[in-house]
Amino acid sequence: MKSILLFLSLTLSIQAQPALLSWNLSNLGSTKSDTTIQFIANQIKAYDIVALQEIVVNPSGAQAVAQLAEELNRTGNKWDYAVSEPTSSSAYKTERYAYLWQTAKVQLIGQPRLEKKYALEIDREPFYATFQYRDKQFTIVNFHAITKKRQPETEIKYFKFLPEEYPDLNLFFVGDFNCPETHSVFNPLKKMGYVPAFENQKTTLRSNCIEQDCLASPFDNMYYRTDKIKVLQQGIIPFYERFETLNDARKISDHVPIWVSFELL
Repeated sequence: MKSILLFLSLTLSIQAQPALLSWNLSNLGSTKSDTTIQFIANQIKAYDIVALQEIVVNPSGAQAVAQLAEELNRTGNKWDYAVSEPTSSSAYKTERYAYLWQTAKVQLIGQPRLEKKYALEIDREPFYATFQYRDKQFTIVNFHAITKKRQPETEIKYFKFLPEEYPDLNLFFVGDFNCPETHSVFNPLKKMGYVPAFENQKTTLRSNCIEQDCLASPFDNMYYRTDKIKVLQQGIIPFYERFETLNDARKISDHVPIWVSFELL
C-alpha cells in the first residue's frame, strides 16, 4: 500500500512540473487541412509549452499557428502563441518558428526574438523565448538546422558561444538539429554541462517501415544544463501508428514530436 501511495505521489509531482514538446511540422501552413490541424492539436494538448519548427513564411503559416491555438483553446485550457519573423537565410530555405503555451502554467517574459548575432553563420537562426514557471525562468532556443547533406555541424558549432553571450539566461536548446547527439560538434556544450535529453532516439519517419522499425534518424533533441534543469520524464509521440500507411502519416510530418517534463533547480 505504501509503495502505491509513493508511486501516486511521485506521478502527481511530475505532472505538476512543466512539460515541453518540440515538433518539426513539415511546412505547416502550406498543406495542412482543418482536419490535420485538429489532429495536431489533439497530439500536443497535454503539454504546457510547444516549440514548432518549419512553418511556411507566407501568411498561411502564421494563420495555421493561430488556427492551432484556437483548436487548443477549445480543449478547455487557455493557450497563447507567438510566431517568429522569417529567418534571414537567402541561400537556403527561409521559414518561421512558433511557440504555443498554456497561460495558466507558464508566463512569457518579454518578446520572443530571432538570434541576430549569428544570422550570417546560421541559415535559420534560432528563435528565443523566455518563460517563467513559479519563481524561476528559462529560455528556449528553438532551432531547425540545415539538412545532413549540407553539414549542420557547420552551424551548430556556433551554439558553444551562446551560453557566454547570454550568461544570465537558463538556455534550453530544442528542435531539429539534423545531427545525432553523438556528434563531436556537441562536445563543447557538453563540457559546459549541457546534456541531451534523448540518446539514440530516432525521430524521423522512414518512407517505408522495415519490419516494425518506422523511424530513421536521431535528429530531434533537447539540450539543457544539469545544474539548472532536471528532466523527470521524456518520450516521443508515435503519431504515425494512428495511420494505415507511413505515406498518410507523413502528410502530418516526417518527424515525431519529442517531449520532456522537467524541474527547474
